[in-house]
Amino acid sequence: MRISELARRAGVTTKAVRYYESLGLLAPGRLANGYRDYGEHELRLTREVRALGALGIPARRTRPFLDCLAVGHRHADDCPASLAAYRDAIDDLTRRIEGLAARREALTTRLEEAAHRGGHVTPEVPEEGTMTEFPEPPAGLPVPEDDGAADRLPGAVMPRLELRGTGGRTTRLDALGSGRTVIYVYPLTGRPGLDLPEGWDSIPGAHGCTSEACDFRDHHRDLLAAGAVGVFGLSSQETDYQRELVERLRLPFPVLSDPTWSLARALGLPTFEAGGLTLYRRLTLVVRGGVVEHVFYPVFPPEEHAEQVLAWLRDNPVPAS
Repeated sequence: MRISELARRAGVTTKAVRYYESLGLLAPGRLANGYRDYGEHELRLTREVRALGALGIPARRTRPFLDCLAVGHRHADDCPASLAAYRDAIDDLTRRIEGLAARREALTTRLEEAAHRGGHVTPEVPEEGTMTEFPEPPAGLPVPEDDGAADRLPGAVMPRLELRGTGGRTTRLDALGSGRTVIYVYPLTGRPGLDLPEGWDSIPGAHGCTSEACDFRDHHRDLLAAGAVGVFGLSSQETDYQRELVERLRLPFPVLSDPTWSLARALGLPTFEAGGLTLYRRLTLVVRGGVVEHVFYPVFPPEEHAEQVLAWLRDNPVPAS
């Protein structure tokens, strides 16, 4: 079979298949015309790499499992080397969790000290259009990989959905107008005094929702000047939770609430599980005339994403009618 068919049947992108080949995990045959020829064995290996990746084992560390299949075992983890690879992955997660727990404890201590030092003072939030400096993101944040989950979104028709916004109105997603609308979809923003799901910073692409919101706030006027007729945030949190964020950060645009993941079902948007919650994966849609014109996915780093959207708008002006 050709690479496109293999990718489709395995549920990955052709880019991912080529990456697996570059690691030596796949070795397809060659046809007389020089094209790669993938068989059922390569399909099974590709599916196995994808399944292990969903468990947090990167492709470069899946060789023991693939070797186990190659020697004829029914399951990729029937071999001692596979079990050892599981243990290594668990040990790695344990070390990361312990490191995050220590960092969290230190931050909690500093928060309590600061909050009780001469009384609590709410910091000033910059006016719209002013740049905000944020602390450096935690070291070693995992970078999200393009798993192909958004490949089919360009050209998709926006569904007839009405979502409640923080401004008190509902917005119909299929009636945004003929101009360009930017909708950045994010998983979950933190709130002072409330904990994020355990291991949040170890989930690729999860960290940074508040800084992303501030980046869109600080570039809101620039985005409108570059051709956007509107900007929306969107997550699965309830409106009251989102309204606290909008007021605290003084966001000049509404945030839409989709607690039943209706847009995910309608367009096939990617989600993930964390702390017993189903959350949206971070991506951004540029919608024009009721159709998805462009998709940003994966989004990284989130604190610079509004600038990435702004650059795209400037590089791709709407053609004059």
